[in-house]
Amino acid sequence: MNTEFVRTGSLTELTSYPKWAQAMVEACEPARRSVREHVMWDLMSEGRIDVTTMSNFMVGTWSLIERFPSFMAQNLLKTQYGRSAGDNLARRWLVRNIRVEQNHAEYWLDWADGAGVPRQQVLEGRPPRGTQMAAEWCHEVCGKDTLAAGIAATNYAIEGVTGEWSQKVYDSAAYADSLSPAGRKATLRWLQLHAAYDDTHPWEALEIVCTLMGSHPAPEEVEHVRECIERSYVSLHYGLERCLLQPVAEKVEDQAA
Repeated sequence: MNTEFVRTGSLTELTSYPKWAQAMVEACEPARRSVREHVMWDLMSEGRIDVTTMSNFMVGTWSLIERFPSFMAQNLLKTQYGRSAGDNLARRWLVRNIRVEQNHAEYWLDWADGAGVPRQQVLEGRPPRGTQMAAEWCHEVCGKDTLAAGIAATNYAIEGVTGEWSQKVYDSAAYADSLSPAGRKATLRWLQLHAAYDDTHPWEALEIVCTLMGSHPAPEEVEHVRECIERSYVSLHYGLERCLLQPVAEKVEDQAA
């Protein structure tokens, strides 16, 4: 039986992918929803986020943004050109997109500046406890797990849900109005590029994962990738929760020191 997967339908339609992938995506939806519908995006889109929470978010998420190209490079090291159709597809895609992710780090700093969080604070500030969970997980899965698991956890899961929440904030007139008119375009650049209107990266990542795993992978392989995707969402959600907490413990420690 031929177990190779070659997509024939639309890239951005879930029905274009194997049944196992459709079921996997559906099983992860509750965890994805916990990130997509987090109160953080309501605070931003309604223009009522406080300075401390915004600073926590910018500083706490920076390592994930800054290190994302390195996670992709870790996955690139797993590929071998000519070994399989999945390897070839992943190699071309990763090489093309690593440079793009580097530019996104600069746009994040522009967003922080425009949102009242100086870039030096992002670069040198101490992130709130727990906000590094997603970055640490990405480093682990991309460094030590399979190519399919690494791409599923990062380029599919994290990029995909980021596109969804970015669109909500970018679409908000209230959030745009809360920013200084001077430099507003540069401030919103990161959000604009990540908003899910035309972002095909997560779908391309899903296609790579399916090409690597085939039409009929072993159930335990599917379950493992599902767990990796869900862990990405759980890590993001936990980090957002930590951003909402006022850093009382850190202040106490600083005063004691």
